[in-house]
Order: sequence, then C-alpha cells, then structure tokens
Amino acid sequence: MNPSFPPRAQQIPVVVLAGFLGSGKTTLLNHLLRNRSGNRIGVIVNDFGAIDIDAMTVSGQVGSTVSLGNGCLCCAVDASELDGFLETLTGPAARLDVIVIEASGLAEPQELVRMLLASDNPNIVYGGLVEVVDAAEFGATRARHPELDRHLAVADLVVLNKTDRVGREEQARLQDTVAAASARAGGAAAVVCATYGRIDPELLFDPALRPDSEEKERQLSFEDLLLAEREEQDGDGHTHHLHAAYDSVSFTADVPMNPRRLMGFLDSRPRGLYRIKGFVDFGSGDRANKYAVHAVGRFLRFEPQPWKRGEPRATQLVLIGSGIAAEALGKELADCRESGGPAPDPAQDAAHERSMWGVLRYVRQPGDDA
Repeated sequence: MNPSFPPRAQQIPVVVLAGFLGSGKTTLLNHLLRNRSGNRIGVIVNDFGAIDIDAMTVSGQVGSTVSLGNGCLCCAVDASELDGFLETLTGPAARLDVIVIEASGLAEPQELVRMLLASDNPNIVYGGLVEVVDAAEFGATRARHPELDRHLAVADLVVLNKTDRVGREEQARLQDTVAAASARAGGAAAVVCATYGRIDPELLFDPALRPDSEEKERQLSFEDLLLAEREEQDGDGHTHHLHAAYDSVSFTADVPMNPRRLMGFLDSRPRGLYRIKGFVDFGSGDRANKYAVHAVGRFLRFEPQPWKRGEPRATQLVLIGSGIAAEALGKELADCRESGGPAPDPAQDAAHERSMWGVLRYVRQPGDDA
C-alpha cells in the first residue's frame, strides 16, 4: 500500500472558549490576545451583550467586525451564522493563524463543537473546547447549573480559574473533583489551574512562524514591550511561570512506527494528555508520506504529507498535558516502534494492513472520534 496525497494548505485551528457567566472567559481571552506569540487571532463572540475585549468595546450587533489593531479581528455573531463568518475569517485576506470562539455564558458548547466538526470548510481544524471554571464559585455554580457536568464531559481542557481565592488544599480538592466529574460523565479533560485567566498560550496554539521577509524589519509591538517588562520584573525570563501548570514530553524515533501499536497507544492515551502534535514515519506502511498528527482531547486526526527530497525520515512528537507521567509515556511510545516490541509474525500482516487503513480513516473522517 503506497497511496500518494496532494499537499494540503495549512489549516487554522478553531478553539471554543466556554464557561458560565463570571468564570473569567473574557479575561482569559484578553490574556491570549496580549500574549499571542506573534499569531494573528480571529475572535468570534457568540453573545448579544456588550463585550469588552482588551479595552475595545464590541457591540453585540450580529455581523459587526472590529479590528483590534494588532493583526487580530473580532466579530459578534449568531451561532446560526457561524459557517459564514468562518468562511470570511479563513480567507487569505484575513491572514489569521488562530480563531477563538467565545461562547455565550449560557451556550451549550457541544453544539458549537458539533458545528465545527460538521463544517465543510477545508481551511479549519478543531482546536479544542476549553471550559473555564470559577474555583471559588464551583460548588454554587454546579448547584445552580447542573449541566456543568455535561460541559465538563465534552471539554478537552478545563481551566480552574481564580485559584488565588481558594487555599492550596481546596485547590487540590477542586482539581480532583473537576477531573472526577469529567470522568464520570465519560470525559477525560486535562485540568490546569490559573489566576486571572493566565494560561500559557502554547497550550492552545503554537508560536507563529513567519517568513524571514516579515520578521526582519518590524516595529516592536505592545506584546513585545509587555513581555520585556515582565521578564525584567521576574528577573529570570519566565513570564509568570505559566509553563509550570502543565507537562511537555518530546519523543523522537529514527526507526518507523508500527501503526497497530501506535493506534493502540493513541486510543488508550491517559487522562490529562491534552495535545499531541508532530509527524510520524510509518516506514513500509507508506514510504511516500509522513503523517502529521493533530490530537486535542479525544479528537484525533492524521494528515499525509509527502516527504521532501533529502528530508531525514524520523518520527517527532510533542505531548502536552497536566499530571502526565513523562517517563512512562516515553516508554510506551518507544514500544510503538517497529523495533520497540515483539516483531509481528507473518500472520499479523493483515492486521498491519488494517492498521494503516485505520490511520487513513482518520484523514477522511476526522470527526468520527471527536
């Protein structure tokens, strides 16, 4: 089996930001806009009230679009018109890298996720559902809105916000409670703690990579100045140590991966493992292509991309999550190599072939396991 696929244009991740009124969604959104790692962000506000985004008021008029002055755009839309706005924001003229949908505080976030997964727009890819929870008001919110457990079940990442308002022991208890509520309802969300919505943007999107012509001569942005000021205040260059809230594991293999073993690993990936990104070499399973992996929460997608001439053939993956066992994950991935476990006997060739078709199924039907 040696299929050949045309290269696909870079797709824009669409992140859904949800949470009940007062949980801190807009604060988190403002934080992302101020710490966007050079990305141009499109913001879709699925609400009808007046929303203040980074000191700019976006009136709740459906169809209005406002430039935020830093390459980012914001618009207020009705959910029924979401596809139309995604079409506009993913057009070449917008030049966006990431789109964030801020759901109404009373919205059913799973409906927005379903719309994204069912979208025919080839320029977008699901970037995850982030549920923001007020740590200090979690019990009261849960009693008032029992549907919160349903929201936690479909979340890929839960941000336990306003943890400065609870003690260390209460924070740990809340983390366990939120994770357990998600698990009981069939979810497996990673849980990270935050104050003032300050999470590391790399949990949601990668730093922008610009052509040299765009980077060589550009003026300092407010983002550059803010980062410089924070590094000066912190003294060690760590911006509020945001990375301390999660773990990152890097894996490299210079021998091909066994598709059957890798799919087994991915299907049973542990709770708290939020993102997986990188490229996989399946060797003789498909010599023409490497496979880009995009996983967020339970959503998993493979995309074949032709090997470049002279490109070293290797698997390179980065795994991001909260409370994950880095050493154990590295060992499990090492066991997924063709040489990492018992060699398949000839009777398993058919299973190997089916495994490769299983990988390709994720390319053609990425919403199946979301």
